[in-house]
Amino acid sequence: MTPSTPKIRLFVPDRLTAAVRVALSRGQAHYLGHVMRLDVGDGVLLFNGRDGEWSAEVGTLKKNQCQVAVLRLVRGQAAEQGPWLAFAPIKKAGTDLIVEKATELGASRLCPVFTRNTNAARVNCDRLRARAIETAEQCQRLTVPEIAEPVTLRELTDGWPKQRRLLVLDETGAGAPIAEVLKGLRSNVRDAAQPCGFLSGPEGGFDASELDALRKLDFVTTVGLGPRVLRAETATLSALACWQALIGAAR
Repeated sequence: MTPSTPKIRLFVPDRLTAAVRVALSRGQAHYLGHVMRLDVGDGVLLFNGRDGEWSAEVGTLKKNQCQVAVLRLVRGQAAEQGPWLAFAPIKKAGTDLIVEKATELGASRLCPVFTRNTNAARVNCDRLRARAIETAEQCQRLTVPEIAEPVTLRELTDGWPKQRRLLVLDETGAGAPIAEVLKGLRSNVRDAAQPCGFLSGPEGGFDASELDALRKLDFVTTVGLGPRVLRAETATLSALACWQALIGAAR
């Protein structure tokens, strides 16, 4: 990033093209004017997940109102075909951490899944979407991962696309080493018709009957993350980090 390039990035739903004016949300206007102390004429970067990243200039800035003028394309839109992540919600801070770090590590879809041992009673998807947007703004992503509505484990597997390999994080030690599985999938994951995803369990792990049912599915591979027992959020992020290192960085 050159010194003249704005450092503040904002996600907007609007179409981005040269010479259009975009009205920011009240929260974004407050952030620019009262938190970052920007003024008319200052620069920001905008992205919407479709049109690339654009430089823009603050045109009007009042209390909680702000319009910016889109100037020029800085980065063209690039494909970000990261893995899906299905995860059992855990305590609030842990779930927020999973969403934040999964966004940084390139997950393209996040789906909360209620398993037999899931402790969390509900999931605030609006809060998770806001966390994903904030993280994407900070980590230079050009897209924001989709936050799916929560489902049961049965609903997840019934609706899972059979061409998308589902790697289940198996805490029992019976799964194949994750690095070996990912290396074997590398040629397939490069192909858009052969994507993959991860499924992580709750605190306390999957119920034995759930693992038995998952192992019987043709599109499922159970994987292990080493000899130690990992916290649910640690296991989830370790799996995504392995994907990023072995597959994502080579794309």
